[in-house]
Amino acid sequence: MKRVFITVLDGAGAGWLPDAARYGDEGASTIAHVVERCHPALPNMARLGLGQIEPLGYPADAGAVGAFGLCREMSAGKDTTTGHWEISGLRLENPFPTFPNGFPRDFLDRFEAAIGHKTIGNKAASGTAILDELGGEHMRTRAPIVYTSADSVFQLACHEDIFSREELYAFCRTAREMLQGDLGVGRVIARPFVGAPGHFTRTSGRRDFSLPPCGETLLDAVSAAGMESLGVGKIEDIFDHRGLTGSNHAAGNPACIEAQLDYMRREFDGLCFTNLVDTDMLYGHRNDVQGFADALAYFDAKLPEMQALMGEDDLLIITADHGCDPTFPGTDHTREHIPLLVWHRRMTGLTNLGTRPTYADIAATAAQWLGLPQRFGAQSFADELK
Repeated sequence: MKRVFITVLDGAGAGWLPDAARYGDEGASTIAHVVERCHPALPNMARLGLGQIEPLGYPADAGAVGAFGLCREMSAGKDTTTGHWEISGLRLENPFPTFPNGFPRDFLDRFEAAIGHKTIGNKAASGTAILDELGGEHMRTRAPIVYTSADSVFQLACHEDIFSREELYAFCRTAREMLQGDLGVGRVIARPFVGAPGHFTRTSGRRDFSLPPCGETLLDAVSAAGMESLGVGKIEDIFDHRGLTGSNHAAGNPACIEAQLDYMRREFDGLCFTNLVDTDMLYGHRNDVQGFADALAYFDAKLPEMQALMGEDDLLIITADHGCDPTFPGTDHTREHIPLLVWHRRMTGLTNLGTRPTYADIAATAAQWLGLPQRFGAQSFADELK
């Protein structure tokens, strides 16, 4: 039995990239600023080498056993889809389009005609602020709320008393079919919410409708080889369900961690790819530094359970997909390196993997570990994992 577990701490960036100024993100450093501000206890990740990643500012554990490093993003952009696709071996030369001034009016006219309802909003906004501003009008008029962000997303918010989740998902599928070509945003996101004016809250019914990957990914390679390719959390959405043999669309970090633990208790050969979204969605985007710190500490406390369920030929890779610095101006993603922590049972020392030129080195490593020929134009570090 040979397995690879890739666990993504969503938004947990590790210091701004050399080109971050182009994105307005120079100076962003998500984990370092959270550590500096809140001092979360992360002893288990430190035992894998977290403290040896100098930009993070966490105290080094002299007895650490594992491998550590950083990865640069080669693709243009700083969104969830781009990051996860590059982790899986697929790099993008051109970023997904963004619409900071809202979507073209002719598109919205066609979309409204297709779903049979007028829409309101159509601007870049925080997901909670837009509900405070337009939630009451939505309930009065039954007009879905359209909004976006600095990322390549078309978001549609509806109160669950006005439109059921399935109705909202149907609206989003229509938008996904229409948003192609120059309008081809990375994700269409359903944002159901509940409550009354002044007290609206988003529910766990979020769904992402992504473009299908435009090339082969690690998930495709693993499933095509007859092995299990398992997704936890929003992985199935990010990859448009492609390349997966199984999925648990758990919501929230505690549920996703338990879902990963359940998969770890199973016997299989292949991949388990997990996204832990809370650091990004609940805390990074809301500038909640303490919440971000607590989410990191919660994951760290569960890490020994993961390690205890790993076999002799299993590999654990802990990383991120981009930054989302809760101390940085604004509420958007930040263009950063991602951290790299790697562990298997037979490791006896500490290996510095350096700064990798692309997130895709993770896919190359996972493929080599599983005996697959694909390297995705990247460099595996499997041979360095003594």
